[in-house]
Amino acid sequence: MLTRIVNMDRRYVFILVALAVIIPMLFSVSLPVSISQPTQNLYDYIENLPAGSTIMLAFDYGPSSLAELNPMARAILIQCFRNDIKVIALTLYADGTTLASTLIKEVAEEAQAVDGEDYVFLGFRPGATQVILGMGTEIAGVFETDLSGKPLSEIPIMKNIVNYDQIDLLVDLASSATPDAWIIYANVQYGLKIGAGVTGVMISQMFPYLQTGQLVGLMSGILGAAEYENLVDVPDKGMQWINVESFVHLLIVLLVVIGNIAYLIQREREES
Repeated sequence: MLTRIVNMDRRYVFILVALAVIIPMLFSVSLPVSISQPTQNLYDYIENLPAGSTIMLAFDYGPSSLAELNPMARAILIQCFRNDIKVIALTLYADGTTLASTLIKEVAEEAQAVDGEDYVFLGFRPGATQVILGMGTEIAGVFETDLSGKPLSEIPIMKNIVNYDQIDLLVDLASSATPDAWIIYANVQYGLKIGAGVTGVMISQMFPYLQTGQLVGLMSGILGAAEYENLVDVPDKGMQWINVESFVHLLIVLLVVIGNIAYLIQREREES
């Protein structure tokens, strides 16, 4: 028996991992999620904004990072529409345009939010640094129209919005170094408050900005998405994926422990 465990065919391990992924998805198994302070801070900042406030939401990611960042975007949009906070969305990624537009329309339809009144999607313009700096002077000077081609002057939500002075917070959902650019050119230059949601591999890069106060809050990877879904009380893909990830990690730890115990017992028997 011990020999079989130590020399287990790796195909059995693959099957067990597959089951650890499939079972939580089929039976909607949900594990408790502890909220980290950076995620709580971002949620609280938005939650405490008065009705009628305006945030800017930057979809700075492409399809490859959709699984981690789309749940964050959905949760923030739900919170904003629920609290009557206006959303001005944009992207510094050309391939982020379609995914952002699709998600915003989907959440807006569920929340019965009105395009042009509760939210607007400006789309994409090339030249990230120039876009960020240009909006500090005049948003309409960079984005003359929204994604559909409607002039900003004809969009009700943009009526009293000139530049960052009328924006209460920018949240950058990012898969690369765009949070650095927003902080350097929008926060430092114009005093715009910044929050962020980033992929798991970027987390360590963001913590210095939390320590200096240049980020008001941070969602970190799929765990951050699950935490935020928990806070807005709308569990979705973030909670689903973190549960799957947790079960796979538990399985791996269990296999490592069992394998080591079996090996040590077998070695002890061979030596005696």
